[in-house]
Amino acid sequence: MNRVPLAERMRPKSLDEVIGQEEIIGDGKILTEIVKKGEPVNLIFWGPPGTGKTTLARILAKEYEADFVELSAVTSKKKDIEEVVARAKQNWNLKIRTVLFVDEIHRFNKAQQDAFLPHVESGLIILIGATTENPSFEVISPLLSRSRVVVVSPLSKENIISVLEHAIKEEKVEKRVTKKALEYLAELSGGDARSALGDLELSLSLAQKVDENIVKEAAGRKVPGYDKAGDKHYDNISAFIKSMRGGDVDAALYYLARMVEAGEDPKFIARRMVIFASEDIGLAGNGGLTLAVSCFEAIERVGMPEGGIILSHVVCALTRSKKSRVSYDAWSRAKALAHNSMNLPVPIHLRNAPTKLMADLGFGKGQKWEAGFHLDKSYLPEEIAKQKIFNDPKESS
Repeated sequence: MNRVPLAERMRPKSLDEVIGQEEIIGDGKILTEIVKKGEPVNLIFWGPPGTGKTTLARILAKEYEADFVELSAVTSKKKDIEEVVARAKQNWNLKIRTVLFVDEIHRFNKAQQDAFLPHVESGLIILIGATTENPSFEVISPLLSRSRVVVVSPLSKENIISVLEHAIKEEKVEKRVTKKALEYLAELSGGDARSALGDLELSLSLAQKVDENIVKEAAGRKVPGYDKAGDKHYDNISAFIKSMRGGDVDAALYYLARMVEAGEDPKFIARRMVIFASEDIGLAGNGGLTLAVSCFEAIERVGMPEGGIILSHVVCALTRSKKSRVSYDAWSRAKALAHNSMNLPVPIHLRNAPTKLMADLGFGKGQKWEAGFHLDKSYLPEEIAKQKIFNDPKESS
């Protein structure tokens, strides 16, 4: 019996063996070009589980002829980081590159991420991070600015079937697995090749002939038809937001439950609620944003499944709240106006006058250091002084 999991045995050894990921692998694509040039680049792979982030990191390290060190941000401590740095220094003296792969890099706190910075900057360590979370929110800016973010997409159903077909061929079990079983495995996977291969391996251990019923038994309680980075993911979150916008509590809770049952990241849902609180509720209920932010923080602290209670509470509150897009629309107009008038000088009476010369020239003229003081001149540049950005509903009522 082979004790190495099927998913590990089927792991590609080169970019040519990778199935899918056409947007980052191939002629003119980023990973292929990096390998061709032979110049290592700090990378952050962003994508859902089972899409090959670890595999790609190992392939790149092999192409660089580098020492590959792998850490999991879930279990690694400060001592582990120090040991990696010491190992990298030894490699440096031997003229060997060191690739450090940090799985789930978003789970490292700011201090831990900061610890890598000087060694990434000096080139001592080539950093490849993997995250299922948006790097903009989870990876510190200095580290992000020194890395290229590469989006690793979930595999399509056809890609997953190709992976499975390759596996049963390599394992010489083609006659034991029906075509419909392969299709069902692909549907259940949600674009996760590791999950599909794991279910296939378990199915093969349960029966001599693997059909749909054996796959159902092996996969257990899974929710088919919900790809957390595909169309149904976007369809459900869109229906969720529109239901809250329309004030339909029943529908909002229903789509919330669908996403939670499918294993959607609760922080993703909470983050969209924070945006909704400003975009759709805005000035009609200023407490909405505070409530939504509190929801996000509570989800981080409590986790699931109890986090579902918190999500439900806040969804009901936001859905029932009055709605206003006044501030959102004003922001859109402000950005457009600013974009088209960036070269206009700030009115001279609004500028500071730290020197006597500047005061004599009229800088800050007429201003008083008083709370609520209002100048009778426009606060906008003269050329756009009559532009209206914020349409106050009180003025039109």
